[in-house]
Amino acid sequence: MFNLLSKLNVPAENYPFCTIDPSYAHVPVPDPRFDRLCQIYKPKREISALLTVHDIAGLVRGASEGAGLGNQFLSHIQAVDAIYHLCRAFPDVDIQHVETTVDPVRDLQIISEELIAKDLATVLTKYETVAKIIQRGIDKSKQKQREFETLKKAKECLEAGTDIREYPWSNDDVETLNQLQLLTAKPVVYLVNMGKDEFTEPTKNEHWAQILEWCAKRSPDAKVIPFSVKHEQEVLESKEEEKDRKTHDANSKMGEIILAGYHALNLIHYFTCGADEVRAWTIKRGTLAPAAAGVIHSDFQRCFVMAEVFHYDDLIQYGSEAEVKKAGKLAQRGKDYEFRDGDIAFFKHTAGGAGKK
Repeated sequence: MFNLLSKLNVPAENYPFCTIDPSYAHVPVPDPRFDRLCQIYKPKREISALLTVHDIAGLVRGASEGAGLGNQFLSHIQAVDAIYHLCRAFPDVDIQHVETTVDPVRDLQIISEELIAKDLATVLTKYETVAKIIQRGIDKSKQKQREFETLKKAKECLEAGTDIREYPWSNDDVETLNQLQLLTAKPVVYLVNMGKDEFTEPTKNEHWAQILEWCAKRSPDAKVIPFSVKHEQEVLESKEEEKDRKTHDANSKMGEIILAGYHALNLIHYFTCGADEVRAWTIKRGTLAPAAAGVIHSDFQRCFVMAEVFHYDDLIQYGSEAEVKKAGKLAQRGKDYEFRDGDIAFFKHTAGGAGKK
């Protein structure tokens, strides 16, 4: 799977723990708007938005207690911001399964239970530490008491078998929980690897209905994507043979998978455009103008004056920047402006001298 996303040749053999250390790659985020902007501006450089994807070895039953290098692999998961949870839903006697049989719902449940067990151990350690501080009466500011209440709720949540992300937390709760980097707090995208004759019509797969039912109960808002590694490998090989990496296959799910990960992280991007460069800049949804400028350079945020902004849709509708401006669609935005996905921006700042774009 990682090889398909990254176009790298990372070992993927037919035995458990073929890879130990995680690999990572920066994967271009597909966006037809970016492609169209490059056609319009014909820049010297084209830099699309990127998603960093890590390949982490699979977990086995008992991973939270150290089985199968579980603690090492769980620490790798702890370092990422969201999870692609890949499960197998196809039979093949030539490909071993660590549980000996193909049962994707069982596999999903095993991994989820291991993540919860690891989180519960983390929360209990912190819970007991904070409880001792409170018992000693040294919590004068009551901050530890509030922290204790959050940890108590987290403990009850995990003991009930519920992922942290599925519980209604307050802002104060989130501030406490963020310090623990809990695994079940991370957004998840479920990827279901099927046979190449099934993924376009997943109802043909005997496991699909049960997978959907399990995911709906576990993480109602999580995206579930059926795809076929075998089909994607064939698509990739045909592209390489044709020497055209931009060849599009209507049934390929790689673009959808990348976008699902990008959106699970609540990411959007705006563009800067010109003859020298067209570039997509990644920001969190809800980012205000100074912080959006800061992803280009920290001085732009510190010395922010304003942003001249129009939207991609307006450029397409009116045909040129001049016409966009004539139509009154180019606006000067201040520090309280919240950037939208697809904005095109020119920043003015005082870094290094007088106001510059």
